[in-house]
Formats: sequence, structure tokens, C-alpha cells
Amino acid sequence: MADNKNDVIIEVEDLVTHYGDTLVLDQISCSILRNEIFVVIGGSGCGKTTLLKQLTGLLRPTSGRITFFGKDITVADEDEMSKIQRQFGIAFQSSGLFNSMTVGDNVALPLREYGHMDEQLIGAVVRLKLSLVGLATAEHLMPDELSGGMKKRAGLARAIALDPPVVFFDEPSAGLDPIMASGIDDLVLTLKRVLGITFVIVTHELESIRKVADRVLMLDRGKVVFLGTIDEASRADVPRLRQFFDRRPDEFITQRNA
Repeated sequence: MADNKNDVIIEVEDLVTHYGDTLVLDQISCSILRNEIFVVIGGSGCGKTTLLKQLTGLLRPTSGRITFFGKDITVADEDEMSKIQRQFGIAFQSSGLFNSMTVGDNVALPLREYGHMDEQLIGAVVRLKLSLVGLATAEHLMPDELSGGMKKRAGLARAIALDPPVVFFDEPSAGLDPIMASGIDDLVLTLKRVLGITFVIVTHELESIRKVADRVLMLDRGKVVFLGTIDEASRADVPRLRQFFDRRPDEFITQRNA
């Protein structure tokens, strides 16, 4: 995959983030390319979720730049940020569905808020998006009638409701059995191929990483310790990366449990 300026959708430059006096992200730089699946990995507390919040404009950095299709979101005002956020979808770890609304109404929410469509067209788009994620018959169900995997799919249908070029997906396999998790992986690959969506995924699930990732960014203690393709990740001589992929515990854990 060629990394040139025409392919770059998101550019992160020297990103620094603090929570109070605590340094969480330290000089993060990377580019996210058109029509790739970019996976962010690392141990608990390494800064993955914070980076996702920065990329989606939910959190302002201490310093550095994040450009989304050439627009610097770190200095955007509220109106500018709202326009930028309409260009991407977010699929939350918990699905983020509103329990008081049907699945169809959940998917229709961004269309009613931003789509400027009449209800007949909204209904058609909702049915199309649900069909794309394998939930063609779920439009009138309530979220508590769905399995965990179905909720993830419904959340993804809402994330792609406005045909965004980029979708951020937080822990897509969390809480799912291996069969359901594999189905979500297949869905991500299909949506990338059919719709040309760029995915930015935060996960720690090794099988999913190996199956879907085009490139991998690994964070450790707020720093980038690896950035490259999944093939390069499998060969890289980076101790923390090897520990992650080989599922080896820290030495102190091994010693404590010996």
C-alpha cells in the first residue's frame, strides 16, 4: 500500500496529551491511509482509547496537530468540528444503541439529524444499511432483543448511515464469542471492499488483528513503539510487540505466580 500524500486521510503530528499532570500520549505521529484497516494495539492503559478520542475530536490535545482531509481538528471551533464529525462514523464498544428506540430508529438517528431526507427515503436507507450488516429483519426490534453480536452490527449500521469515508471502531470483538467475533471481522473486511471505507480499530484481540489489519500502530506507555504492516509486525524485533503477539506476561507477573 503506497503511503503518499494523495492516500492520506488523517495525519497525526507530534501529538501530546495530558490528563492533569499525567502524560498520556507522548509525541504521537502517524498517517492513516484511504481504504485501509488501521489497527491500534497495546496493553491496558497505554493510551489507545485516548488516541481514539483525539482522532474523533472528543478530546483536545495538549499540543500537536491532527488533520482530517487537510483540516486541523485540534483548532476547529464547535461548528467546524460538527461538520468534520459528519464525515466519519463511530461504532462504540458497547454498541451505543439507545434502549428506548428501535434498531431502525437508532440507525435513522444521524440521518434525521444531518441527512436532510424525507422519512420515506430515511426508511429506505435504514433498511439498506441494516441489510449490509446482516440485520435485514431487525428494523423493528428493540436493542434488548438483540444478541451481543447483533448489537455490534446495529451500531456499525448506524456508524455507516451517512456513508462516511472513515469509521472508528472501538473493541469490535469485546464480549463476543469467537464465532461472533469472526463474523464482525468478516463484516469489516466486506465493508472495506464494497464501500471503500477506511477503518480505524482499537482492539487487543490477536485473531482479529491478524485477520483484518493492513497496518498496526502499537502504543506503550503513551509512545509509538511500532508502526507498520501486519506482515512487518509478525517479523519485527520489538520486545513489547513480540510480547504482545506471543502472549507472554510481564516478568514480574511470571515471578509472582511461580
